[in-house]
Amino acid sequence: MSAVLTGAGRALPTTIEQDAVWEGFFAGHYADVRAARRVFAGAGVRRRHAVANPLDEDISSWSTGARMQRYVQEALPLGKQAVAAALDDAGLAPGDVGLFAVATCTGYATPGLDIRLASDLGMPPGLQRLLVGHMGCYAAIPGLAAVGDYVEARSRPAVLLCCELTSLHVQPPVRDLDQVVAHALFSDAATAVVLEPGRAGHGQRRRLAGVVARTDPSTADHMTWDVTDLGFRMGLSPRVPDVLSRHVGDVVDELLTGAGLRIEDVAGWAVHPGGPRILDVVRDQLGLAEEQLAASRHVLAEHGNCSSATVLLVLEELADADGPVVAMAFGPGLTLYAALLLPA
Repeated sequence: MSAVLTGAGRALPTTIEQDAVWEGFFAGHYADVRAARRVFAGAGVRRRHAVANPLDEDISSWSTGARMQRYVQEALPLGKQAVAAALDDAGLAPGDVGLFAVATCTGYATPGLDIRLASDLGMPPGLQRLLVGHMGCYAAIPGLAAVGDYVEARSRPAVLLCCELTSLHVQPPVRDLDQVVAHALFSDAATAVVLEPGRAGHGQRRRLAGVVARTDPSTADHMTWDVTDLGFRMGLSPRVPDVLSRHVGDVVDELLTGAGLRIEDVAGWAVHPGGPRILDVVRDQLGLAEEQLAASRHVLAEHGNCSSATVLLVLEELADADGPVVAMAFGPGLTLYAALLLPA
């Protein structure tokens, strides 16, 4: 019995224009960083989403505790909307769900989103739950692997929610360019998918056919996400694309070879748009045409980098792809994850 993606949903907070948020806030925030304007202009982002809009409020001096309280307030309605939409798309009721998994690296509370949302949505008291925490931008794919394994083993539906509110982690102004890059790229979103035991029916899309991971611990310092007294702080080396270039080919080859496929057989590429250079590296290393990354470029431009939620937004863009789809995401570790989705 295969795990099949049968429903998808999203919830997006207020949209902000990249030029407006630069002129209205970050131009002053980074007045002493000469390269900041160039970084914002070259981020590949036209608009993104924020529960804490810098044009309305400056939370850069907030304590981590205050940010976590705000996370719960904002994440609950967004998560509920995304999960409800995914269940409706799959034609399921909350009571049908056997496992509810939540991936996030931007906020924490106990009881967490998994418990609070399960209760609010009316999921059964015997529900199994899983929190995928602090893995970063690639967390959706190990999340898919976990819920997929559950669906195959238990023959029951499962839901994965990725809820990331990066706008709650605006940092005080410093001269470090990695902070400028993070604030030029990151965005907020909640995305959810439903996986069910393989069947023909309403909302059926693709079956999860394989997952491959690769971690290069020798480059662990290239990307970090540190908990500080003033929220979570991104550390981002400009060498990340170079590390990715060394591994992405082998990861994709392992994923496709296991299914008897070649790169030419892939109908859709859902590549996490960590930034323009990340997409350039994937394109060049895999020998892809620029149009094959159009969905990822579009999501980056219209939604920004929403951490773990982003690759699910790209998968939605590829819902009509006629053939195999590869989803890839990258994050701290440095870690690469890839999943193969085949027509059910």
